[in-house]
Amino acid sequence: MNILYHVPDAKTWAIMAFVLLALLAFNELGRATKWSAVLLIIIVLIVLTFVVLPTPAAPGNEYGTGTWFNWVKTYSALAGCVGFMVIRYFPKVAKKKWVLYFPPLILGLNILEAAIRDFQCFSFGMTSGGTVDNLWVMSGPWNIMNGIAGLLNIVLICGWTGIYISKDKTKDMIWPDMIWIYVLAYDLWNFAYTYNCISDHSVYCGLILLLSCTIPTFFIKKGAWLQHRAQTLALWIMFVMTVPSFADRLAPVPTTHNKTAFFIVSFLSLAVNLIAVIYQFSLARKNKRNILKDEIYVDTNAYKQVMKENL
Repeated sequence: MNILYHVPDAKTWAIMAFVLLALLAFNELGRATKWSAVLLIIIVLIVLTFVVLPTPAAPGNEYGTGTWFNWVKTYSALAGCVGFMVIRYFPKVAKKKWVLYFPPLILGLNILEAAIRDFQCFSFGMTSGGTVDNLWVMSGPWNIMNGIAGLLNIVLICGWTGIYISKDKTKDMIWPDMIWIYVLAYDLWNFAYTYNCISDHSVYCGLILLLSCTIPTFFIKKGAWLQHRAQTLALWIMFVMTVPSFADRLAPVPTTHNKTAFFIVSFLSLAVNLIAVIYQFSLARKNKRNILKDEIYVDTNAYKQVMKENL
């Protein structure tokens, strides 16, 4: 960890663990029932929008949460949550084929927003590091590499025609083609994005937040990765927009500002996403499947396990 971050003290380690456990717990609350999801996302969102956020997340605030990107990211993540709730809890809506285009579109939009931000950070020309919108950034080839990795990650989105709602009481939105290959590629890309663009916040916005959706994907509810991701992202953004000083003053974990670390993180992101795209297209070609219409990984054990647990 020394190459990426200044190692935190015991108190900060404890806070990091608490944040992870809280995100996991609230994600499970959001899954539990329709009304718990409504309370957690919609009611809280309304209160924050009109009562809380206008002050701590105002444009130009000292913590960098008042930028266009943060506001767009907040509401695009929340739009995803609300849209997924409609799909989960209104069966007639979920049966309409055109509705299944919403999950890949909102996912692709979120990735594209972040890829654009990586390219934008490169354009700042902060090759020795500097502050932009009250956030520390360092421009370099890593921004270009990871911006391209983000675009490749959009290309990896596949199999949305196979989305369905689980038969158990939680009624999760299951996307069986989103197996570990995509989750790994996304996690590496998104961590690199946070490391590049919100560097000194990335242990929370990147590492902890990604763990909070990846853990339930593999150990709690397989196949519901996008639902886990949308809920935990929305929860974190609402919290950090409300308490913007958290990652800067209450429990900071700054990066080392090491150019080698930036390069390695983004190179790994680009390499894995490129390999994943090549593998996915070769698999689709081998099995004569259409990337835009068919599920690609139906013959894999990971896909079969998701289907077994949710039908």
